Amino acid sequence: MTAEDGALVDRFLDMMASEAGASQNTLSAYRNDLSAAASDLGRSLSDASADDLASLAPAWRHLANSTVARRLAAIRRFFDFLQDDGLRNDNPAASLARPRIERPLPRILDSEEVTAMFKAAEDRAASGEATALRNVALLELLYGSGLRATELVSLPRLAVRPGQPFLIIRGKGSKERLVPISGRAAEAVKRWTEVQGGDSKWLFPSRTKHLSRVRLFQILRSLAAEAGLAPERVSPHVLRHAFATHLLAGGADLRALQTLLGHADIGTTQIYTHVDSERLVKLVNERHPLARPR
Repeated sequence: MTAEDGALVDRFLDMMASEAGASQNTLSAYRNDLSAAASDLGRSLSDASADDLASLAPAWRHLANSTVARRLAAIRRFFDFLQDDGLRNDNPAASLARPRIERPLPRILDSEEVTAMFKAAEDRAASGEATALRNVALLELLYGSGLRATELVSLPRLAVRPGQPFLIIRGKGSKERLVPISGRAAEAVKRWTEVQGGDSKWLFPSRTKHLSRVRLFQILRSLAAEAGLAPERVSPHVLRHAFATHLLAGGADLRALQTLLGHADIGTTQIYTHVDSERLVKLVNERHPLARPR
C-alpha cells in the first residue's frame, strides 16, 4: 500500500469509527482487506479504475465467497468515502459484482451437552479455586445471556449489580441493549467477585487488561474436554448459538430474540428458525411411525 493510500485509509477508518460507530475489530478487518486489495493490485488502490478492480476477481478465485464478499464490501465503502469527500469524481467500485453467499447454519450444542459442560465447571468450582469460580461465571453469562465473546470479556467489574436483573451491553456499532441476567448467573458472578481480589476495573481481568477472546476460547475448549465433548465443537459463538436456538425451541418470540442478541437485521436472527426446523425434521424422520423401516 502506498503512503497516499495509507493516509486515505486512515481517514476512512476515522470516519467509520466516528460516524458509523465501527468496532476496533471491524476497523482492523477493513484495514486488512484494503491492504490485501492494494497488494493484489500491485499499484495505488485509491487511484484504481473499474477495470483495475475487476482484475482482482482472478486473484481471489481461490478464496471463500464470504471472504471475497467481505473484501468487496470494504472496497465499496472505501470508494464511497472517497467520492463523498470529493477525493474522486467517480466510484469505480459501484459496478463490482456481489458473490452469492449461502449463510451456513450455526454449529450448536444440545441441552444435554451444555449441561455436561456446566457439571464439569461446577465440579471444579466446588474446591473454591478462584479460576474455577471465574470459569463458572463465564459459562453462565455466555449461555445464560447470549453475549458475544468481546462483550463478555470486556464487562466492567460492576456490570452485575445486586438486585439488577439485567446487563447494559455496548455491542456492535456501539449500540446499547439490555440483556437479562439469570439468578444462577448473578450468583456465579457474586461467588467469583468475592475471591477475585485486586483493583482491576474489569470483571474478568488479566495481567494487563481484561481476559482476551483467545483465552476465553481456550477455557471453553478445556471445559468441553472435561465434559467429554470434542473441544473443536465448542467456542464462545457456539454457546451464543445454543442460547438462541434453545430459547427459540422453548417458544421465544423472534423479535425478542433479535433484541437479546443485538442483531440490527432480523434476517440475521431468522437463521435460528432454520436450525429449529432442521431439528423438527430430524425428529419426524426418526420418531414418526411411517419413517421407521418395515
